[in-house]
Parts: sequence; structure tokens; C-alpha cells
Amino acid sequence: MIRDAALTDLPAIVEIYNSTIPLRESTADTQPVTVEGRRGWYAAHVPSRRPLWVHAEGGEVLAWLSFKDFYGRPAYAATAEIGVYVREDARRRGIARALVRHAIDESPALGLSTLIAVVFAHNLGSRTLFKAHGFEEWGRLPAVAQLDGRPADVLMLGRHV
Repeated sequence: MIRDAALTDLPAIVEIYNSTIPLRESTADTQPVTVEGRRGWYAAHVPSRRPLWVHAEGGEVLAWLSFKDFYGRPAYAATAEIGVYVREDARRRGIARALVRHAIDESPALGLSTLIAVVFAHNLGSRTLFKAHGFEEWGRLPAVAQLDGRPADVLMLGRHV
């Protein structure tokens, strides 16, 4: 079930996020984040404008998707960046697909006409996920990240809704 995240979901959200850091595929963070450190991030999500959703089953959060402002200036108000993270033992079950489809479907009600996903070029899973939902490569930033001393390209994927 997809629903708005509650503050009580924040520990599970942080745990899912932190589990992706060692993989060096999904986030540019290289050290774990804390629940306390993410409270402001959580509070910045407004359900009617830039929601934070979780996919929960049996009371457990298995995945989450967040919207955030793109570039933070008024002319970009109809564009949002989305990110999706799935608990390791829940991957390959279609949960990320369902969250992205939900994001696309709900975007007009959120005042959005464009969605952006920023992914590492070497993250084939994310690239495949977003491309399956009509996202196209709109830009490549070569070697803008350093992951364990290795350069990594970042892709800007986008689609209009």
C-alpha cells in the first residue's frame, strides 16, 4: 500500500537509505545519515506539493519515494526531482515500479508537468526503471562524482507528465 509517510516511518526510511550507501549506486552520500539529521528533510515534504510516500506491507515500510524542488526557483515550480529507494529484501517485486507509476499519475494533482530523476550512469537498475516509465536521458554530467576515488557520471533523466 502506498501512503504518505508519517514521522514514525522515518527510522525505516533512513535504514533503507543507509543500506544503499555501501553499494555506491544510488546515492552520493558516502557515510550513513541519522534519523535526527533527516528530520528537516522529512519536514520539507508537503503532501499536497512535494510528498514523501512509503510502500508498506503488514505495517512495515518496504520502500519510499520522495519529491523535491528542482533548482528551487519559481520558474521551475512545475518540475520536481524524484528519488526511490527499496529495502534490499523487497527488491525485484515491482514496488519501485508501482511507486514511480503512482508519482507519474499523481503529478498533475501536485501541479507538476515534468519529473526529473538524477542517477549514476552505472546504476543500470535505476536507468531501466525510469526508462520503462518513459523517462529519457536529458543530460550527462561526466565524472562529477567521486566514489571511492573513482569518477562517476551522473545522468539527468526526465519526462513530461
